[in-house]
Amino acid sequence: MGKCIGICGRRFCNPRAFFERKGDIVQDNFEKMMSDFTHKYKDVCIQNNSIDSSLFAEYGVKRGLRDKNGKGVLSGITNISLIKASDIVDGKVKPCDGQLFYRGYNIYDLTNGMRKDHRFGFEEITYLLLFGNLPTKSELKEFSGILAKNRRLPTNFVRDVIMKAPSQDIMNSLTKSVLTLSSYDDKVSDISLENVLSQCLMLISVFPMLSVYGYHAYNHYERDESFYIHRPDDNLSAAENILRMLRPDKKYTDLEAKVLDMALVLHMEHGGGNNSTFTTRVVTSAGSDTYSVIAAALSSLKGPKHGGANIKVVEMMRDIKEHVKDTTDEDEVRAYLKKILHKEAFDHRGLIYGMGHAVYSISDPRAVAFRGFVERLATEKHENKDYALYSMIERIAPEVIGEECAIYKGVSANVDFYSGFVYTMLGIPTELFTPIFAMARIVGWSAHRMEELINVDKIIRPAYQSIMVPKAYESLADRSTPKLGSKEKETLKISMKDESC
Repeated sequence: MGKCIGICGRRFCNPRAFFERKGDIVQDNFEKMMSDFTHKYKDVCIQNNSIDSSLFAEYGVKRGLRDKNGKGVLSGITNISLIKASDIVDGKVKPCDGQLFYRGYNIYDLTNGMRKDHRFGFEEITYLLLFGNLPTKSELKEFSGILAKNRRLPTNFVRDVIMKAPSQDIMNSLTKSVLTLSSYDDKVSDISLENVLSQCLMLISVFPMLSVYGYHAYNHYERDESFYIHRPDDNLSAAENILRMLRPDKKYTDLEAKVLDMALVLHMEHGGGNNSTFTTRVVTSAGSDTYSVIAAALSSLKGPKHGGANIKVVEMMRDIKEHVKDTTDEDEVRAYLKKILHKEAFDHRGLIYGMGHAVYSISDPRAVAFRGFVERLATEKHENKDYALYSMIERIAPEVIGEECAIYKGVSANVDFYSGFVYTMLGIPTELFTPIFAMARIVGWSAHRMEELINVDKIIRPAYQSIMVPKAYESLADRSTPKLGSKEKETLKISMKDESC
């Protein structure tokens, strides 16, 4: 013990505590310095990076790679899936009920077949998307065995990787784990089709383990809850193993597992134009390894505009139940939905989450296929009141949006509208909502990666129109810091105004 110099206010103190306190002071000073710097330069960034919105139309640039009518820029060819949202009638495009096809098979036929035979579909549809054909009984048994045997992590991986740096963001934890797995692969950079297929099958198999174990680690170290690790059972389906690993008692009902299995099947694939799948194709085209490709896709998926949308639905529904006195009163619910659209309620973004889709207008086939399972689960869980509210909003929200907003096409409930409700009824924490999406969509990513490798030997490199103005070089001594005046700030506000509803 030594003499204190006064920071802690005592004559004697613990030297370790003193240095820790000194470190805190240094850290506080640094954080303030960074905060002041970024606050100062935020306006500079806005000033030098803002683009007049009228220029996009002038140069024919399709923001988000979609035109004003929502049609995407054609950037590739795929034989993995088909999304249909319109028909040609008398030479004119007419919206129709949405349809989704996996390798030529209508999603309704696939899900109805699963339901009729009372069997799980994840393994079967994974086979279909990867290889292009529905498996025979013997092929399905062999393939399911391959997936089961791949549910293994390297020795001490859970302890050394997942437990040592837990994160409340399980998507970041999952991405970290995927990249770390590359360190255990002697053929990490081998992009031969055989090796890529092997890597993809392994990642498809371990995604539930990486996600659920990542959550348990966070729940233990950050929330001080019990920590338990359940090994997957080789004789169970992917959906059953997810519930088995997640729950302390490893128990679940058949309906619970079947509903989760259906959710996985419906989220597996949705064309090459969605953000995460396009990311998969872009990074693959650069010749990158499988782990880097999947990590990039995960980074894309985690955004609230993509894989995180169902969390916003759950939060919105919670907000509606808190502020609407009688959730059975349609007029009262309708009035609150209008307040949400007018940015007067919920998160003030003006969005009714779970409504609308970039492609579908009249209906999202995934939501339609899912609805019956949701209702059955709500009955089993005694959540009929909440289901009735969801059903009401699904029916009236498109009417409210049509009345309040100028829209270019119809609006209907998308798959995210119900998925968050299902996960909540299953007792799945919100931290795992998006990772569950990833557990399903990695199948589609894998199929698209292989299709890209087989067919396209060219890096994806789109064009951007530069509007940069050449400047004369100034010596360091002659330079001055430009100041952002109030008039310039107002101009920026105008140019950045979003005119969409």
